[in-house]
Amino acid sequence: MINEYIKKLYHVLIFLLSLFPLLTPSAVGANPTSEWDKTEFTAVRMISAQNSIGDSYILSIGLEFKLEPGWKIYWRSPGDAGSPPSLNFEGSENLNTFQIHWPSPQRFFEAANLETVGYLKTVVIPITIDLISPNKRTVLNTIIDYQACKTICIPIQAKLRLALPEGSGEDTAYFNLIKKYREMVPVTLGEDPIILEKGALNANGDLLELILNHPKNEAFENPILFVEGPAEVRFTKAKKNFREHRKQAIFQIPVETVRDATLINQTITVTLIDKNTSVEFSTYISPSWQTEKLFDVGSLLAILSLALLGGLILNVMPCVLPVLAIKVLGVIQHAEQNNKEIRVHFLSTASGIICSFVLLAAGAIVLKAAGVAVGWGMQFQEPLFLIFLTLIVTIFASNLFGFFEVPIPSWVGGNMVLTSRFSISNSFWSGALATLLATPCSAPFLGTAVGFALIGGPIQIILIFTTLGVGMALPYLILSVVPTFAGYLPRPGKWMNTVRALLGLILLVTAAWLLLVISAQIGLLGASLLAALMVICVLFLGLASQTKEIGAKITASGVIVLSLLSFTIPHMVPPKQPMIGGHFNSEGPWKPLDLLAIPGHIDHGKIVFVDITADWCLTCKINKSLVLDRQVIGKALGKSDVILMQGDWTNSDPNIAAYLTNFGRYGLPFDAIYGPGAPNGIVLPELLSVSSVLKTLQQIRGASEANTIK
Repeated sequence: MINEYIKKLYHVLIFLLSLFPLLTPSAVGANPTSEWDKTEFTAVRMISAQNSIGDSYILSIGLEFKLEPGWKIYWRSPGDAGSPPSLNFEGSENLNTFQIHWPSPQRFFEAANLETVGYLKTVVIPITIDLISPNKRTVLNTIIDYQACKTICIPIQAKLRLALPEGSGEDTAYFNLIKKYREMVPVTLGEDPIILEKGALNANGDLLELILNHPKNEAFENPILFVEGPAEVRFTKAKKNFREHRKQAIFQIPVETVRDATLINQTITVTLIDKNTSVEFSTYISPSWQTEKLFDVGSLLAILSLALLGGLILNVMPCVLPVLAIKVLGVIQHAEQNNKEIRVHFLSTASGIICSFVLLAAGAIVLKAAGVAVGWGMQFQEPLFLIFLTLIVTIFASNLFGFFEVPIPSWVGGNMVLTSRFSISNSFWSGALATLLATPCSAPFLGTAVGFALIGGPIQIILIFTTLGVGMALPYLILSVVPTFAGYLPRPGKWMNTVRALLGLILLVTAAWLLLVISAQIGLLGASLLAALMVICVLFLGLASQTKEIGAKITASGVIVLSLLSFTIPHMVPPKQPMIGGHFNSEGPWKPLDLLAIPGHIDHGKIVFVDITADWCLTCKINKSLVLDRQVIGKALGKSDVILMQGDWTNSDPNIAAYLTNFGRYGLPFDAIYGPGAPNGIVLPELLSVSSVLKTLQQIRGASEANTIK
């Protein structure tokens, strides 16, 4: 009986011993992958080349990404947009350090001439883990922040956990997959001289030339070059040529810099990818690299021609129309002057315009040096500038009413005064005011010129902005050459008093418009207080004009006090509460701008019409009134497959600024249409027309149908 009991106990023990390997830490939880972290269009997980931690300090793992068609993630240097995956292993066990190995990427060409670098479909990013101790259970808790992009980039955060027990460290089914992508990582050559034959940087620092020899002394097939450098420098797609039976490749890489950065005395990383070849190396750019080659004169002359034409067109843009009062009055009052006086007045107006553009250029240079994103018309997003402009317009209107006489500093107008007689200094300042009121408008050709200027250096900015000023001043320069034109104008008389009063009222209407813009920034209370001060200013100047003896002193001191009070208003009133979704008036079918929703709409076959506007953009309002509100456009945009989105840039918004910059645009108006046939968007001209909108809609619908057939 006892023997039988011992025999059964023995069999139980044998059975339990057979289960022991399954219950040990070497097997429990030894899944060599984490769970998938999924979104609608991406999935990511960690995979391990080993099933457990053996006697090595090194663990090889990989991040496996699976992406829906058309979606991509970015390389370590993403290009003009996006950001690469970043990892945080905080809270992990037995982890010392880690190193990411980036497989060879692809180059993508986006809208607005942007280039990005990354991966499509499926990719494994190998990672080497340096362990604190071998033969010890290891837990990797990882937070991955990455961007997935199609037409719009969407930030995603994934949380993964991979636990590996101690054990023999045998290879898993993922070993070869990780190895495959590890072999796609460019080989580091370090200081090996066989790859770089010669390097040069032109005198302007905007063109880098690299002459590379094939590292295996073979012929190049279709080499792709990626260059990485300081954060302030952007490298775009290289142009390439070959020598020595394609064993030597010459790459010319355009260089764009911000904050007046330079590549001299900097180190760059060069990655070369060709068939059966993937190498990278670092090289130091010494001052000896710089050549005497000047900038591309032909390209610069073409841009300056556009700037001249764009500045000329500014004269007939809606933003400049409010100051037409001063222009018309000035020209008429020249009628009885001699040719010399007429010429001087026209040259003074031209000088005011050109000097203002030079000051705008100087301001752009200073802001760029400070790292501020610069845009055309951005000063209209600053309440203090709008208050200053409102004061100037109000004072000019009062001058047209004949209310005051203010002595002009000797550096401006000598001993002349602002009286009812149209002085030289008045001509100068009217030109300056015309420039200030023109800045919220982006005329045809002007946007291209300004965009070219703002991505360049100080010399480029000065040249282009000055040419814009010359273009806007061109009518006055021509009239100064042919002053006899004034002889064809009506003679001044008593009727001028009525004209002056009417034109003064036009300027007061301009001031009222500026107050409406201010109300969107500091609130109705602040705008009302400023309006009250402006009314007091006009009444004060009118009363002061009745006391000729002390009028000048009272006028000067009163204007100074009112000006100082007006500039304190934004700080006195409570800050305006931000509206949900930004400053947006959801009238009619328009929805607030939602960039993240655009790809989804396109995937569902929708067409998205994007309109970026602002309260201070008069051209935007003209586009709306003359084009977007037309019945034929309303019918075309009112179809069920069209979604209307509107963004408001009345106040500063870095997201809208970045969105415009992606299209190479730095001002308003801005309109673009997206669709399945144009997922990157088609930008419409600054001045909309019924035909341009309908033609683009038809183009996108046609392309969409063609894609569907395919």
